Amino acid sequence: MGIRQYLKNGPLGFGAAPLGNMFRNIPDDEAEATVRAAWDAGTRFFDTAPFYGAGLSEIRLGKELAKHKRSDYVLSSKVGRLILDDLEEEAQSFGEKGTLFEHGHRNKVVYDYSEEGTVRSIEESLRRLGVSELDFVWIHDVARDFYGDDWVRMFEEAHRGAMVALTRLREQKVIKGWGLGVNRVESCELAIDMTATHPDAFLLAGRYTLLDHDLALQRLMPACEAKKVDIVVGGPYSSGVLAGGKNFEYAPASQEILVKVQKIKALCTKYGIPIKAAALHFSLAHPASAAVIPGASKPDRIHEDHEAMNTAVPEDFWKELRKQKLVSPLAPLPIDKK
Repeated sequence: MGIRQYLKNGPLGFGAAPLGNMFRNIPDDEAEATVRAAWDAGTRFFDTAPFYGAGLSEIRLGKELAKHKRSDYVLSSKVGRLILDDLEEEAQSFGEKGTLFEHGHRNKVVYDYSEEGTVRSIEESLRRLGVSELDFVWIHDVARDFYGDDWVRMFEEAHRGAMVALTRLREQKVIKGWGLGVNRVESCELAIDMTATHPDAFLLAGRYTLLDHDLALQRLMPACEAKKVDIVVGGPYSSGVLAGGKNFEYAPASQEILVKVQKIKALCTKYGIPIKAAALHFSLAHPASAAVIPGASKPDRIHEDHEAMNTAVPEDFWKELRKQKLVSPLAPLPIDKK
């Protein structure tokens, strides 16, 4: 059970959402160079989804991974949405996230958390990726930020459909494991108590970062640690604001967030470390955290991530971060492991 046992090359993975032209139109050669840079830097865990650019991310990622033996890396994708041949004239809008992939493919995206839809989604992902198998499969975005007050009904559809299908595929050893891939903790809290369809891990995006970790820390992380359900931390830079960007939660950051970021940056400058190092090491410090998968669309961002991961962060940095109350007093820090 869990995903960490399969991550032989360390906990730093690659989140391929940007390869679907999230926020901007990325040239093919730049996208391909980014995946190559990740591989050359030692990344062996790659995560994508049909939703990312209506299949574009899977196609681009698969093209580069085809140069390597399938057994040499861990690959995950997601279910819950199907990509149709029908084309949309305008970019589709999805819940609170709006038109994240307005520069991606214009194929119509429809929701489908049924057993049949789950199997079909996996088959289509395999075709787009050009591989024979997926290692882990996440049930994508079955949460309030995409469905509002209707999210519980959608979760129940996934419980009766996708979870049943993925549990069967795991038992048949078609996949190594499954879980939810979400931006909210509530659906994970429901799923972790399931017995007949028990998840192996969760891909939790944006909810265990330097800027946002209280809710996950109080409710989800302890349960995951107790039940040995691994957490893969997605979005460790909080939509980019922790890496020089202006967005937090896919929208312009508030003044409150920007002030907090500046305080963290000031500490990083004082101790001579990149803020990315603080972000990655924080997200991995919790015992439930098995991996962290920042997204990138440029090769130099990959180099920054690996340099940050290999940066030794001084103990006094963590002590001062806690003293200034920039993180929860309950949050495990790397110094707590010593």
